[in-house]
Amino acid sequence: MHYTVTRRKKHYGAGGEEGACMKDRPILKNKIYLYVTEFFAGVSVMAVELGASRLLAPYFSSSQIVWTIIIGTIMIALALGNLWGGRRADRDPDPDRLYRRILIAAVWIAAIPVLGKYVILGISGLLVLTVNTHFLVLAAFFTCIIVFVFPLFLLGTVTPSLIKYTVSSLEASGRIAGALGAANTVGSILGTFLPTFVTIPTVGTAVTFLLFSGILLLIGLIYFISAGAKRILCLVTLVLFILCSIFGNGDSFAFWEKSLAYEGESVYNYLQVKDLDDRIILSTNVLFGVQSVKMKTDALTGMYYDTALAAPVMAGLKEGGRVLILGNGTGTYASQCLRYFDGVSVTGVEIDRRISDLAYEYFDMPEAVELVTYDGRAYLQAVDEKYDVILVDAYQDITIPFQMSTMEFFTLARDHLTENGALVVNMNMHSDGTGSINEALCDTIAAVFPSVCTVDVTYSTNRELFAAAFDVRQALTENLSGVSDPELRNRMGGVLNRLIPYSGGRHVLTDDKAPVELLGMRVIDELIADELSYYKEIFREQGVSGLLDAA
Repeated sequence: MHYTVTRRKKHYGAGGEEGACMKDRPILKNKIYLYVTEFFAGVSVMAVELGASRLLAPYFSSSQIVWTIIIGTIMIALALGNLWGGRRADRDPDPDRLYRRILIAAVWIAAIPVLGKYVILGISGLLVLTVNTHFLVLAAFFTCIIVFVFPLFLLGTVTPSLIKYTVSSLEASGRIAGALGAANTVGSILGTFLPTFVTIPTVGTAVTFLLFSGILLLIGLIYFISAGAKRILCLVTLVLFILCSIFGNGDSFAFWEKSLAYEGESVYNYLQVKDLDDRIILSTNVLFGVQSVKMKTDALTGMYYDTALAAPVMAGLKEGGRVLILGNGTGTYASQCLRYFDGVSVTGVEIDRRISDLAYEYFDMPEAVELVTYDGRAYLQAVDEKYDVILVDAYQDITIPFQMSTMEFFTLARDHLTENGALVVNMNMHSDGTGSINEALCDTIAAVFPSVCTVDVTYSTNRELFAAAFDVRQALTENLSGVSDPELRNRMGGVLNRLIPYSGGRHVLTDDKAPVELLGMRVIDELIADELSYYKEIFREQGVSGLLDAA
């Protein structure tokens, strides 16, 4: 006689034997834990997305372009996770597999503070040798692919898997799927607000990654411990998480720097204060840029702040004059105005309160400066005062906020100037030619002001623009003799010699259309390409050892 043994497959969820999984895993019997899992998966996805922006910002900027890369790659990861997770749940609907994936995702996310910065530098080093254009875009894209796609792919499998485990009849499928989707969405809302307003400014990016990965880890551990299963897996993931917590919260973003006076984060920025022999500087980017500076002597800075002092001279600033700074930073320009122009009052508008705190802590910002924590354009809309000088110094990373680059904004600025008032705009990067960001800014300002002149700052990538209702070049010529400080008068003479009148064109930015992100990225790409060519030449001639010596 022949006997045939048929092995019955376990079925979970709709149309199957509900008890097959629930008997083995009592924690899932009332399905509450499934909703908890869905909720915290939504929390973690958004927390990782916001953490990704802060991890990349010190190296690649926090521009809209970088945000687009982050959001795009994360959405791709989630979509692929949804597809794969749904098929996997149909083929083998074992909840153990889902919670194992959650544990793996938790450990991966916990490892990001440990390894993320090294991955960024490794990718950047490879691209230095292989690409000629779009360096920042490619570096940010490949970083997101390597660092963030895998754990978010795993988290993308959560929703379709949970639907499979939770739906026990077709009649209830819509209600249950909607409830799971709502749990995920509410979790995403919490995961959006908590990192931005609580964890990142309070404890930093690294701890934020560890905090939310720890929640995922806890969800997986509770599941397996309650069933007395996967003890080795639980122990390994716990040990790895502890190691990541130890080693991931020590290094700085600029871990190669040994003389940082301060490194931290605010709601808006990564912040780095460096104490050098002759000056103290503030940077909001690890790899490039100086936002504020304080000289340790009474000398001028040698930077664009000195050139911008031509605006008070053009306006014939005298006792009682008023200066408004939109983008005060740590008060470099404010301090200079108070030093060189007696009796003036200075109002500094800075959106990042932490930068203002650093201004008093490290940069000796004078108490006489009226400091306002506000957006520059919103401040102009909120006040009626008129000023003799308005400095717009709102560049952030690679570009200027679009709302402070348009014809509507510069019209608002013009309306807040006195009859003899002058506007000065810091344009962060040399860029020339049709379609450049500087051409667009100049054309926009020239559409509002009858007299516009520009001057390149020596030994710098900055360019200053001056605008007024009067002839700014003639005003500087006439008022130059009234400058009492000989060093400043000599510097202003150099500005006069390099001052170039600008005639307006047709590339005018408006509130409706101001593609400053793309224009700024194009310029920074050209600047980086010039730098990369230097290192590529060293690599061709001297190899890797030459690069290490040049670094």
